[in-house]
Amino acid sequence: MNSNIAFLELKYGNIYGGYPNFYAISEICLLVFEPDSKRIFIETFINNANVDFVSVFSKTDELGHTIGRVKEVVNMRTHRRKPFKEDYRLEDEDLQRVFKQLRPSKGPIRNFLVKNLRKYRFRDLVTFDGRRDLFLCERAGAKFDRYNIIDLQKDLNKETDYLFSLNKLAKVINFEHDRSYLRSNNLEYWLHPIADRQIVPRSAAYDAARLMMVHNEYKDHHDDFMMKAALLLNKIQQSKE
Repeated sequence: MNSNIAFLELKYGNIYGGYPNFYAISEICLLVFEPDSKRIFIETFINNANVDFVSVFSKTDELGHTIGRVKEVVNMRTHRRKPFKEDYRLEDEDLQRVFKQLRPSKGPIRNFLVKNLRKYRFRDLVTFDGRRDLFLCERAGAKFDRYNIIDLQKDLNKETDYLFSLNKLAKVINFEHDRSYLRSNNLEYWLHPIADRQIVPRSAAYDAARLMMVHNEYKDHHDDFMMKAALLLNKIQQSKE
């Protein structure tokens, strides 16, 4: 049985001024971890379409607790950011032009997913609240029927009866990325320079790295993980009182 584990993370958002139920993929990261060798492989796709999309991220306190959500407008090609205006709407003709800009990225997204799902041998594919991530990948042409899909957020919710965010869990495990190493309470992994330079805060690769470290702490050091998770929740509760 192949023991390698893959972790999937996407960045996506609505087209700025477009339909609220249409999501465009900005980034994809597939991180593959080999437990036997402790090697980490990271494959990243960056969409270079000249399209503005709405990026939503959480503002957190020092405990990883969400204190607000921020929406900003990001251009996929230039990465320039500008303020989000709630009432901004594109005219239909302008929206069709944006769809035309997005169309050429469909093939590269599909090729990235198909190529890397074939390239690496693994059985377990871990996501975090990943239903929409999987849907968007499947819509692009990926097939996941031969994988064991694990949604770590759901598994933790069943065990703790609490819906953890990845930000909180990164605090639970004391996640660090420093000088070509990923570190947590009980784990340390060296990163090849090619993998290391892809791990940039707020990127899909950064979230995939955090997800892997959370998963491995949870599986390999379960009791310690659960104790530290309970301690963090107690601190959050105390800060509210």
